[in-house]
Amino acid sequence: MKKLQFGWMFKVWQIPDHSLIRPLSDPIVVLEGHSKRVGIVSWHPTARNILLTAGSDNLIIIWNVGTGEPLISMDDHPDLIYSVSWNRNGSLFCTTCKDRRLRVCDPRKREVVAERLAPHEGIRPMRAIFIRDGNIFTTGFTRMSQRELGLWDPTNFEEPIALLELDTSNGVLLPYYDADANMVYLCGKGDSSVRYFEVTEEPPYVHYLSTFSSKEPQRGMGFMPKRGVDVTKCEIARLYKLLDKKCEPITMTVPRKSDLFQDDLYPDTAGPDPAMEPEEWLDGRDEDPILISMREGYLPPKSRELKVAKKNVLDRPTTRRSMSTLDTNSLPPQLLERLLEEIQNLKATVLSQEKRIGDLENKLSQYTNGTA
Repeated sequence: MKKLQFGWMFKVWQIPDHSLIRPLSDPIVVLEGHSKRVGIVSWHPTARNILLTAGSDNLIIIWNVGTGEPLISMDDHPDLIYSVSWNRNGSLFCTTCKDRRLRVCDPRKREVVAERLAPHEGIRPMRAIFIRDGNIFTTGFTRMSQRELGLWDPTNFEEPIALLELDTSNGVLLPYYDADANMVYLCGKGDSSVRYFEVTEEPPYVHYLSTFSSKEPQRGMGFMPKRGVDVTKCEIARLYKLLDKKCEPITMTVPRKSDLFQDDLYPDTAGPDPAMEPEEWLDGRDEDPILISMREGYLPPKSRELKVAKKNVLDRPTTRRSMSTLDTNSLPPQLLERLLEEIQNLKATVLSQEKRIGDLENKLSQYTNGTA
């Protein structure tokens, strides 16, 4: 992002699918609209090119990146916005704010449709994410500065579905959600551990599963989409831990002895293709993500290993065909002519190399017999 005379702009870059073949020097689009620094960016989960940004100017802008135009602007937040999270189909998003309110917003109506004051009684920053069933998972602090997590029904904010105290650490808990497994990973700034929970429909609704611990504290954390995990190793999640001088991958795996594809671990997951165009979403259409199977990209470990096995040459199938038996009628004349020319050149090269090898063998035999 770069500061202008009257505001801030930020740029969107496109990274090639396979690899970088040259330095990226030009963004695909430059967006201008915020008067202060932008701290939050979030892509719409199902509509093409829809991007939400929130800045220190307490303003939320929704853009059509394909045209570089702002579509919706909302100024309902009187203070700094801590977090923004879309629901599964992108019809709503929830926010947490420095004014200690949790809000649910309908962007196309440009209004706040539900809000809760102080879902966590502490004054320190909160975070909130929509989960698969439409409920909202929050992290925050109690009045005594204990870290706390909560589960809320946005249609009834009076009482939480679940409220659980964790510990007395000072780091803000950052939640990362896996919609396929209905699991939440909690990573605290300055912590050296990652705790994960499962959200269910039965009490106590939020179930502690386990903790991953390491030696160095994290400065931040990133979460990779499910379609990037290695299903051959029963990997269900991969996080990227930001340290002072490096980024370290953390893999979460389920121990299984079988090499077969594990259907229960990998239900169909959200794919990369959008379910609708920007204009359709803006007109009021809602679509769930387009799901893809994880099985399609699966290769058993044995088939990926290179193994050399000596076989009896007599066992080879006799399916070779000579050039004269090929169906040359299906080839374009120019291509056929070029192929025949290349074959002639290859034959001439082979003959010249055979002659050269014969000359070298004669000279070698003369040296060996002492005649030279």
